[in-house]
Amino acid sequence: MKVLVLNCGSSSIKYKLFEMTTKEVLAQGGIEKIGLPGSFLKLTLPNGEKKILEKDVPEHTTGVQFIFDTLTNPEYGAVKNLHEIKAVGHRVLHGGTKFSASVLIDDAVIAAVEECCDLGPLHNPANLKGIYAVQKLLPEVPQVAVFDTAFHQTMPDYAYLYAIPYSYYEKYGIRRYGFHGTSHRYVSKRVCEFLGIPQEGSRIITCHIGNGGSIAAVKDGKCIDTSMGLTPLEGLMMGTRSGDIDGGAITYIMKKEGLTPDEMSTLLNKKSGVLGMFEKSSDMRELEDAVARGEERAILTENMYFYRITKYIGAYAAAMGGVDVILFTGGVGENQATARAGVCKTLGFLGVEIDPERNKVRGKEAIISTDNSKVKVVVIPTDEELMIATDTMNILNNK
Repeated sequence: MKVLVLNCGSSSIKYKLFEMTTKEVLAQGGIEKIGLPGSFLKLTLPNGEKKILEKDVPEHTTGVQFIFDTLTNPEYGAVKNLHEIKAVGHRVLHGGTKFSASVLIDDAVIAAVEECCDLGPLHNPANLKGIYAVQKLLPEVPQVAVFDTAFHQTMPDYAYLYAIPYSYYEKYGIRRYGFHGTSHRYVSKRVCEFLGIPQEGSRIITCHIGNGGSIAAVKDGKCIDTSMGLTPLEGLMMGTRSGDIDGGAITYIMKKEGLTPDEMSTLLNKKSGVLGMFEKSSDMRELEDAVARGEERAILTENMYFYRITKYIGAYAAAMGGVDVILFTGGVGENQATARAGVCKTLGFLGVEIDPERNKVRGKEAIISTDNSKVKVVVIPTDEELMIATDTMNILNNK
């Protein structure tokens, strides 16, 4: 069975085509700058070669059609015709409290996703555009929605509620939802397979660290807490997001600078984090290079970045009454040895002991702790697209 996975952003569409009998990736790529000058599709050929196809892409339906045309292209396509694609799985950011699992898309699901647009104003409308585009171009093909928030719906109420008037939760659904759920679900399951341990009885802290970052406490295979909140802004210091900040500081800055709510949101989401502190870039590789050169601001920024992650690990170890596995994933978590070492350097009290040689791994499954470490520290590359494709296949097989 061939399953296409789409991840639609406001000005981009990423895609992967899987042959699910072997879980082989048949095609992958993405469109950038939708609705902007200079739009293009960048694809990866089976031999690893990259190819860029330039074309005007004014909106998402044109973009999805561009992807379909590329998939069937005689020169670098992956299928002879679109009828080979048996289903399309979509990453949908926010499912609110309505969805605790992936679902087959119908009119009721679309209406529910539309209702969640206030909670995910940057992502849900774009996700819906991808769904509408496939409905228009391939109306007979079933579609599945896989929600970023679904895995975190097992959090207890005392973990997800904010200590504000309860009426705001009742009226507006203001609570902590969490994100990166598809990634946390995939790696928390995969690490148990990799280590040969059951999910039942396990206490795992999953650290999805990239330009966006979040941490989850996973007990018995279920999420009991996670660092992101109502939006992806809460929690860790990220590439351009502030992470945790005193609400009083927000109102203080707004008054002093005369900022509107939208302007304040832009400051916290796009101008803060590593970029706000380091000021030169939000890229952790550039920050790492600057630290190596001894730049003071870079060193401060890196210390802040690592400290937040360490602090959440400690908190979640307490929440679960201990920890058996600490797992790193995401672009930084999978590839940056200095980040993993920096995060773990003060976790000796938990029994964490990193092996410097093992920690040199990049982008591969590996145990990076010593044989004597009481807590296994592991790198597991995430594969959200495969998780989406697997959910899509399973839902179709169980219809």
